[in-house]
Amino acid sequence: MSNLEEFGKLQDFLNSKIIGQEKFTKSLLISLLADGHLLVEGAPGLAKTKAVTILSKCVEGKSNRVQFTPDLLPSDITGNDIYRVETGKFEFQEGPLFNSFILADEINRAPAKVQSALLEAMAERQITVGGKSYKLPEIFMVMATQNPIEQEGTYPLPEAQLDRFLMYVRINQPGFNDEIKILNIVNSEVKGEDKDKFKELSKKTIFAARKECLGVHLSKELQEYIVRLVIATRKPEKYSEELAKYVLFGASPRATIAIDRCSRINAWLDGRDYVTPKDVHDVVYDILRHRVILSFEAEANDITSDDFIDELIKNVALP
Repeated sequence: MSNLEEFGKLQDFLNSKIIGQEKFTKSLLISLLADGHLLVEGAPGLAKTKAVTILSKCVEGKSNRVQFTPDLLPSDITGNDIYRVETGKFEFQEGPLFNSFILADEINRAPAKVQSALLEAMAERQITVGGKSYKLPEIFMVMATQNPIEQEGTYPLPEAQLDRFLMYVRINQPGFNDEIKILNIVNSEVKGEDKDKFKELSKKTIFAARKECLGVHLSKELQEYIVRLVIATRKPEKYSEELAKYVLFGASPRATIAIDRCSRINAWLDGRDYVTPKDVHDVVYDILRHRVILSFEAEANDITSDDFIDELIKNVALP
């Protein structure tokens, strides 16, 4: 079986368990193939935690879940030096971050020091305790969930940490038919009738698939289009006076790299060896959403990041 077929089966399995969230489950796979981290926002009860838990069980590698709370300490996620009386020495005891898949649940409830420790792990693939650095697993992916900022007891994540997330996905409430399917699945699970299992993907398969994705063709014209999109977030006045009023800071070059890579992966998952403009548009919202900082005027006029990206796509001409 080819690597694409393996990932196709995984995508179908996720969609059979997480109803009505096909775009979200695809974003999970894109993040895995791009060796990136994923931030998911949605109201409680929308299967955010369930989705990332299922994915971690379908892929080779240990997983761990951390419930982020206001009283969480950095050592609770990194680990700490423990004094052993029998040896008279300190011994490092690994924390939850020493797993391939980390589910950071309600990440926006944690204090700044914890966010700083997580940022080092996400950016450098290592943690530092007591002046000594420790490498994290070869496959390392943080899948974080957060409730909307407006809810009580939540705090906005620092811009530097937001930029470390490859994609920022927002999920909505399911429709009528999807909710009926959800009820049926839950009832089957309660009765013990749901016996579906998925043979986990090996690390070898993941690394091979990542290499195949990099081989997907992206034309020079589309590459230049991606660069123009990102630069337009920094210098919107060249395209529209309206755009210029609504943005305070644009996206970094990390966004350009992310759009390039994720559009290739999106094409690969759709069974193509070349990138189309649709592939770029399919991923650009999740990549730019958290990297574009809107002005006070935009907030006053209820302009969201997605509204800004809508206008951006309209004003930057396709090749």
